[in-house]
Amino acid sequence: MASVRFTVTPTKAEDLPGLSDTSPDISSRSGARVRFGSRESVNRSDPLSEVSGGGTAGGGGDTPEHSSVDQGDGNSKISSVYINNTHGVDDDDFYDRNLALFEEEMDTRPKVSSLLNRLANYTNLTQGAKEHEEAESIGEKKKASKSPQMGTFMGVYLPCLQNIFGVILFLRLTWVVGNAGVLQGLCIVFICCCCTMLTAISMSAIATNGVVPAGGAYFMISRSLGPEFGGAVGLCFYLGTTFAGAMYILGAIEILLMYIAPKAAIFESKHPEGEGAAMLNNMRVYGSICLLLMSLLVFVGVKYVNKLASIFLACVIVSIVSIYVGALVSAFKPPQFPVCMLGNRTISGHEIDDNKCAKFIQLQLKEPERVETNFTITNENGTVGPTFDPSPVPALVNETTSIWKLFCEGPELNASCDKYFNSNKFSEIAGIPGLASGVISENLWSAYLSKGDVVEKGSLESSLDAHPASTHQPYVFADITTSFTLLVGIFFPSVTGIMAGSNRSGDLKDAQRSIPIGTILAILTTSIVYLTSVVLFGACIEGVVLRDKFGDSVKGNLVVGTLAWPSPWVIVIGSFFSTCGAGLQSLTGAPRLLQAIAKDNIIPFLRVFGHGKANGEPTWALLLTALIAELGILIASLDLVAPILTMFFLMCYLFVNLACGLQTLLRTPNWRPRFSYYHWTLSFLGMTICLALMFISSWYYAIVAMVIAGMIYKYIEYHGAEKEWGDGIRGLSLSAARYALLRLEEGPPHTKNWRPQVLVLLKLDEDAHVKSPRLLTFASQLKAGKGLTIVGTVVSGNFLQSYGEALAAEQTLKHLMDKERVKGFCQCIVAQKPREGISHMIQSSGLGGMKPNTVVMGWPHAWRQSEDPQSWKTFINTVRVTTAAHLALLVPKNISLFPSNSEPCTEGYIDVWWIVHDGGMLMLLPFLLRQHKVWRKCGMRIFTVAQMEDNSIQMKKDLATFLYHLRIEAEVEVVEMHDSDISAYTYERTLMMEQRSQMLRQMRLSKSDREREAQLVKDRNSMLRLTSIGSDDDDDTDGGERDRPASGGGGSSEHHRRVQMTWTKEKTSQYRATHSGCSTPEGFRDMLSIRPDHSNVRRMHTAVKLNEVIVNKSHDARLVLLNMPGPPRNPDGDENYMEFLEVLTEGLERVLLVRGGGSEVITIYS
Repeated sequence: MASVRFTVTPTKAEDLPGLSDTSPDISSRSGARVRFGSRESVNRSDPLSEVSGGGTAGGGGDTPEHSSVDQGDGNSKISSVYINNTHGVDDDDFYDRNLALFEEEMDTRPKVSSLLNRLANYTNLTQGAKEHEEAESIGEKKKASKSPQMGTFMGVYLPCLQNIFGVILFLRLTWVVGNAGVLQGLCIVFICCCCTMLTAISMSAIATNGVVPAGGAYFMISRSLGPEFGGAVGLCFYLGTTFAGAMYILGAIEILLMYIAPKAAIFESKHPEGEGAAMLNNMRVYGSICLLLMSLLVFVGVKYVNKLASIFLACVIVSIVSIYVGALVSAFKPPQFPVCMLGNRTISGHEIDDNKCAKFIQLQLKEPERVETNFTITNENGTVGPTFDPSPVPALVNETTSIWKLFCEGPELNASCDKYFNSNKFSEIAGIPGLASGVISENLWSAYLSKGDVVEKGSLESSLDAHPASTHQPYVFADITTSFTLLVGIFFPSVTGIMAGSNRSGDLKDAQRSIPIGTILAILTTSIVYLTSVVLFGACIEGVVLRDKFGDSVKGNLVVGTLAWPSPWVIVIGSFFSTCGAGLQSLTGAPRLLQAIAKDNIIPFLRVFGHGKANGEPTWALLLTALIAELGILIASLDLVAPILTMFFLMCYLFVNLACGLQTLLRTPNWRPRFSYYHWTLSFLGMTICLALMFISSWYYAIVAMVIAGMIYKYIEYHGAEKEWGDGIRGLSLSAARYALLRLEEGPPHTKNWRPQVLVLLKLDEDAHVKSPRLLTFASQLKAGKGLTIVGTVVSGNFLQSYGEALAAEQTLKHLMDKERVKGFCQCIVAQKPREGISHMIQSSGLGGMKPNTVVMGWPHAWRQSEDPQSWKTFINTVRVTTAAHLALLVPKNISLFPSNSEPCTEGYIDVWWIVHDGGMLMLLPFLLRQHKVWRKCGMRIFTVAQMEDNSIQMKKDLATFLYHLRIEAEVEVVEMHDSDISAYTYERTLMMEQRSQMLRQMRLSKSDREREAQLVKDRNSMLRLTSIGSDDDDDTDGGERDRPASGGGGSSEHHRRVQMTWTKEKTSQYRATHSGCSTPEGFRDMLSIRPDHSNVRRMHTAVKLNEVIVNKSHDARLVLLNMPGPPRNPDGDENYMEFLEVLTEGLERVLLVRGGGSEVITIYS
């Protein structure tokens, strides 16, 4: 390939025409610096040059087709154009002289200029199925997005005002003040406003800690507290917003049917008792119709809703201004809204058809006549007896009013009437005394009512013989029982809506500045309005009118409308449109919130709601929202729906405060909010107020809301998608783990706290499959989900070349742990030699007080038949390492015969052969195993060995007492072992072992010679060979060794085989000179004539005798546990040690060899 010659000419920015140091696109133009010429020749014939030799002639910036920026995922990388890109691309960026040192890592570590260029082009993206950073797909040409231009006032302040001011202000605040009084009313408003203010401070800190895409509170909570909390609280916030929509619709229908068009009611009741039910049915019908119309409007297009929003906001502002103006005008000219009272009881204005607040009225005839008769004159104050007056008088006719007929049995003056009616007088009081009347002194204190009570004015006189009023009488009655807690729950929705600004963060010019200022100013404004409204209502309106929820005493006028100027209709019309607008906003926002949760893919069953129309409108989410809102409308009572959404909003605010407080306390490195006026104490104070308000307003609703959130949390935890969002809960877990580990580090664990912290050593085959998965099954049965479990393996090779294999091995272990339901960690170590890798793992596993204290490893089953001695040598080396590290060791033999987790033992025994005391491990392990369902029905037998000099009867009593104090139930048996002569079998067995060991140690010949040697030994000892029952024919499972060759370096087993079996002529002749005749059959016969070592004979005698006793007593046991003798100090006897262990366990189906770690693990003390 011909080399390309060109000249690199560094060009200063100021030398280029039209550019200065401050030019914003200097980085994009600075690419035009490659010029072909002959002034300075550079030979680029190296491989990198050849691949990228076809540079663009102009050397211009990257074209869209050859863009070197890959924006496909969250970790955006610059594509490696100089390695594998055959297209003509200007790769001058990678050959910058000043960055040549870093050019090989440019694909993972991009230039700072490239990074800043991508950040500058960042657009606020809608929260979606992938992370917000992943929303741009590879190769797509994005439309030029319109840069956000909204400021603090239009983007945050006004939307928050519109969402906060709502139906409660117009329909219920006067009633709250009338029942709670001015002082308690101020307290209710102040607590609720404090809650939202503290939440806004926390929210501002979170919102300014990085870019918050659309998604509002859900996005902030899920990214701060994790997907579980985020999903649970996000759904609570969604339900709260949906029920808020239902509440606004109910408020609009209440205004329509009560104050605008009462005759539009479909259902009417002829009896007073049925009026409430008829009204609820009307609300249900009209509410459902209104919900349908609003849903259709939202479905047709959100743009219409947004256009109407400003009109609705104007209605709210005009209504509030009219209230303030009306309050000021009332100081000089109070509006005329008389209230009729009977004694101290309030009369409903609806029932006064003739506007006469009296028992009867006197009518004078036009032509008076001379009346000479007995007559009776009845006036309002009483009855005068019959008199006779012959003088001429004008003719007076007494006519009863419409109220008379409601208290008496007929319209006649002598009809039988209600006792309270007879003994009390009618009077009229001003419904709106005005600001200067001093009525606030009466309204300072609370006047809570029970359901069915008559609204009374305490300062008016009343007869003492009053009795309960009948619902048939025209009084104003309380429709529900009121209390401070109930009023808190009903009022709180009027302070919600503080998230409106954060929901619009994508439309703001400077979200990190606008959100805190706009939200806090909006809360201050609304708080001042609410607090002053409480005072104004208490100072201007009569108490009985305030306690009259529906304005019956003022002829069905909206109570707050009676104060408005110039007419009550300003408030009625304004509040109707504002509640309709708020309902539309809720029906618009809730489906988008649900769609954001569904697209995050953390709750599997919600995935369908992530889909919508082609333009992204959430159709299915809107349908579900409408159905849930319909449930709220079927409740039909504003006072019952309000506490429900109070719970959901309070829970959302609680977790916003928790998120901010946790991040502040944990000092997460990424926690750097631009808003600095926050403190963790404020967050926790806000959280406490939220929690208190939940239980104050309705403790049973609070519990239901928490249960719903808890169920969603657990569902996401078990079935949801795993997300890593760098949330605060993970930081909390890390801090808690650090604290606990430091506490554990203070000293060694007490014997009572000892539990096996297991390191399970597994071996993988050439295909990366675990050879003995039952080892992990056994570990899970031993742990029963408690304590620490580390599963480890060793990959043979070099770490640089075998890193990929190590990752694959780690994944294999993780899948097996999930399958066996083992909670723990996996560790994979790459080492040249397996024994070194195992040694490193035993030394380095764990952290602080959570280090493993027990090693579980497999038995090398086919060690006798293996040509490679490394398997059993690695096994013995591991035994030595665990002993040196003072760790306990468990070696299950015939592991493939152990029961799986789905094969419980229905009967049988776990036999413990307690030969030497080793810290009590033998007592503790059966107890732990029997906690698991597989071994639960097995009994426990403990055998111990008595020598000739021991008192076996006393030993049995002492052992039973010991077990009694240990609180372990087991059968006890003492086995006596009599001294006996060494049998010929033992002698021959030892001889066979030594002969085989010596031959294998001395002979390192070709494979044919070794086979001939093995055949000779087999012929010589054909009658003495015993095979182990149930031993597997697998390859060695030495626990942790991995025998497949490492990539590029050759396997360790092949390496050993090559070293041990390769002979030069010189070494062969030298060996034959030293060991003359050993390579001939005659030499073997000479070797077979050796005498066995006496110490080996004694050890074999012990193994044979113990095996006889164990097989005799425990041949039918489900599991046999026995002490594992230690390896010899002299490594020359390693193979003999393996033979001793084989003899000791021959004839047993399942054996667990146990070796203690040198410390006591069980105690009789409490």
